[in-house]
Amino acid sequence: MKPRILVVEDEQAISEPLAEHLERDGFDTEVAATVADARSAFERQAPDLILLDVMLPDGDGRDFARDVRRTSDVPIVMLTARGEEIDRVLGLELGADDYVVKPFSARELSARIRAIMRRGRPTGRKGPIEVGDIVLDPASRTVTKARAPVELAAREFDLLHMLMANAGQVVRREEIMDEVWDPHWFGPTKTLDVHISWLRKKLEDDTANPRYISTVRGVGFRFLAPDEANAT
Repeated sequence: MKPRILVVEDEQAISEPLAEHLERDGFDTEVAATVADARSAFERQAPDLILLDVMLPDGDGRDFARDVRRTSDVPIVMLTARGEEIDRVLGLELGADDYVVKPFSARELSARIRAIMRRGRPTGRKGPIEVGDIVLDPASRTVTKARAPVELAAREFDLLHMLMANAGQVVRREEIMDEVWDPHWFGPTKTLDVHISWLRKKLEDDTANPRYISTVRGVGFRFLAPDEANAT
């Protein structure tokens, strides 16, 4: 079956040619012009990815993104005319996986969609990874801390998977962006810092003094090594 894309965009001059391009590129598309229509479409059949405009006639697309994130980790790509960093970060904090500023190239957008859908590919370790009281299972895409489930969005899981698969080693920012995002990522690297912050809030007992995920300034990030966790 073709991947299904829900395009939430009220401007026909954008939504119609975009939907046509995605159809030619191998996707099934459904267009919703309002938040209400988007909610109905999502409840009727969950898509594989949502392209979501921020400014809609009956509300803010970010409210819809917040609602979706309560029940689903379906990838969300925000579409907006506003390019300020604070707007991008706000969208990411609500759980968006990517952020595209209008005007954008349909070919670039298709490439980003395919990159997002490739996520979750194996990193070379197929069995569960355990460091301290955190266990990540790539097969079931689940994470527990002290045997309690930890809810992660798809991008958060992929980021944690890469860090834990390389536990004890410093993983460079560029390597993370290439693997977890895309080699042709066009967005701000601030995106990575936002996702690291989310992980720390969910995994660390004290985010001001993180035990598991440490920052190697100017280089990247390092996850606690198993022997270090066992020694404490």
